[in-house]
Amino acid sequence: MTMNMDAGTETSIDYGQIVAVLLRRKFWLIGGFFSVLAIAVFIALTAEPSYKSYMQLLVEPNYQGKKEGGGAESQFADTTVQIDYATQLNLMRSSQLIQRAVDLLRPEYPTISIAEIKSALLLNQVSEGKTSTNIFQATYTDSDPVKAQKVLQAMQKVYKDYNQEQQKQRLERGLSFINDQLPTVRRSVIKAESNLEKFRKNQNLIDPGQQSAAIATALNAIEQERRVISVQYQESQARYKTLQEQLSRSPQDALLASRLSQSPRYQALLNEIQKTELALAQERLRFADSWPPVQKLLDQRKSQLALLQAEAARVLGESDSSQVPDVGDRLLTEGQYGSGDQGLTSQLIDTQTALIAMRARDQSLAQVQQQLRTELNRFPGLLAEYDRLQPEVDLNRGTLQQLLKAKQELGLEIARGGFDWQVVESPRLGASAASTTGQTLMLGAIAGLMLGGLAAFGRELMDDAVHSSDDLKKQVSLPLLGITPALVGQEISEPGINLPFRRQEALAPSTTQVVYWPPFRESLDLIYKNIQLLSSAFPFNSLVITSALAGEGKSTLALGLAVSAARLHQRVLLIDADLRRPSLHKLLNLPNHQGLSTLLASDTAMPSQGGIHPSGSYIDILTSGPTPTDPAKLLSSRRMAELMAMFEQNYDLVLLDAPPVLGMVDAILAASFCSGVVMVGRIGRVTRSEVAEATAMLNKLNVIGVVANGATNSTNSYSSYGRTNRESTAVAG
Repeated sequence: MTMNMDAGTETSIDYGQIVAVLLRRKFWLIGGFFSVLAIAVFIALTAEPSYKSYMQLLVEPNYQGKKEGGGAESQFADTTVQIDYATQLNLMRSSQLIQRAVDLLRPEYPTISIAEIKSALLLNQVSEGKTSTNIFQATYTDSDPVKAQKVLQAMQKVYKDYNQEQQKQRLERGLSFINDQLPTVRRSVIKAESNLEKFRKNQNLIDPGQQSAAIATALNAIEQERRVISVQYQESQARYKTLQEQLSRSPQDALLASRLSQSPRYQALLNEIQKTELALAQERLRFADSWPPVQKLLDQRKSQLALLQAEAARVLGESDSSQVPDVGDRLLTEGQYGSGDQGLTSQLIDTQTALIAMRARDQSLAQVQQQLRTELNRFPGLLAEYDRLQPEVDLNRGTLQQLLKAKQELGLEIARGGFDWQVVESPRLGASAASTTGQTLMLGAIAGLMLGGLAAFGRELMDDAVHSSDDLKKQVSLPLLGITPALVGQEISEPGINLPFRRQEALAPSTTQVVYWPPFRESLDLIYKNIQLLSSAFPFNSLVITSALAGEGKSTLALGLAVSAARLHQRVLLIDADLRRPSLHKLLNLPNHQGLSTLLASDTAMPSQGGIHPSGSYIDILTSGPTPTDPAKLLSSRRMAELMAMFEQNYDLVLLDAPPVLGMVDAILAASFCSGVVMVGRIGRVTRSEVAEATAMLNKLNVIGVVANGATNSTNSYSSYGRTNRESTAVAG
């Protein structure tokens, strides 16, 4: 089915449209519903009684490696020991296990098969609230209660035997894997330990990490001590300079002077020499050096200086007196310190000694520091090698321990028997199953509704007809001028007033009823008002009323528009422009000897009558006249343009009841001489493709809008309004 729809057409279907489709295709819906329901009733009535037996199995593992944070054996045993309940259920439904049950049941039930058991066996995991338990329930349904029980007993034996076999095979495979791995792991342990031992011997190390940390700690302590010594050395050096300045001599001289000052004999000799020098000075004042007393004093002084030098050598510990300062140099001045000078000298000597000791200590620490730095620089490479060797040893040792432990555990599990499935509920004699008649009928009703709905929508998809004014509005890009209601027999009555036609008594009863049926009349008044609103800027003096197909009510609509215009005091000329199949004269029971065709064929001025039939004060009717041999030639002639110009001058509105658009060119030719075109579409008759095709043919003309004719939902507002008015009038009366 092809649908020509505009790009902007809305394609979504709301609930109202769904209900409308179901109501429109109600017979398809009802037919599908009752067909399926009848099948469900037949199945429910002919179904055999059934019996159900069930059993429950508790699936709990003895295998300790399954516990969370399990031991080493869980890493080497087959990982399928973990319970995957979905996989377990699928395995329990497998043909391999069911075949074992069939073999057990075959002696008593020779015709039993795998397919039969599969179709009747139901397996599921029991749940408590939202929590799934470790219990599996098996339910078997059959027409024989004893057979249902025996089938489950056979399945119970098959499940337990198969589970123990599988668990034992898994554990044995795990044990075999461990036995294969043990020699390799042992060799790896020996090799790793040997490499580590060789590394320690070659590098004279036990634990490089701890040793490097100890060296780093010692190096930090030495650096800290050297910093302290440096500070103390600077302080002592400053003190040394200060003491040296106070004594004005070197530390060696100060040491000599201090030691000599502390010798009593040396001090006594100094005193004697001073006395001799004093006497010598007194004698020299009176005598020359050659004087015997003076010479005596000089000899005495010389001998005293020799004694002083010998005493200095003794005090200073010099074996050779030549190393002692000469008498003329410093012996007379050395050893003359007082207690204060001696204290300063002692401090100077102590400070010098401390400086020498600190310098020596710093040099020693510098040597040790350099040695430690050299030693520490070796450790990054050693640590990298150690960190490679030690984890390898630990890993291999751990793997070996795990393998040995897993071997022991798996041996115990093999003896223990793998999983222990406990029977919670043993299979019992099959009990009569609840009647499924209600369920079958319910399912049949639901399936019937679904099938009927699918049939209704399928038929709707195959139908291209326009079924509502909304469909028509979506199909064309034209304004919807209005909606005329579908005819409802019980609502149509004889008109309260007469048409303003000259021969009212000759009108067909159906046309009279339609034109003066209140819903239709009000709809036409509204449509005409919409046309006037559209033509407020450029008035439409002439309109062509056409449709896509014949029989869509365009003639009745044209007559209704003429009546609506006349009620508004408009002088209207209604022309039957369908020269091939005229109908207006039949609807109005008028003669058709003269009409539009005779006017078009004649070149003379229009006669006084000329086929125009006055109908009251405001409406004139021009019938089509005799059928010509070439209607298209007449409608496209210059005479047609002249007549339309003359009619538009003499009338307020000229309405042309034109033939359908599809299949002939007459409507387009007539519309080319008019101000506008109104298209009529009958709901339920015209199709979407026909509407689209007709619109495409008229798109170059001034099509002002479309009218939906025969809508089933357009009378509600008027009927409600009219009923309310009647009730109000009755109350007022």
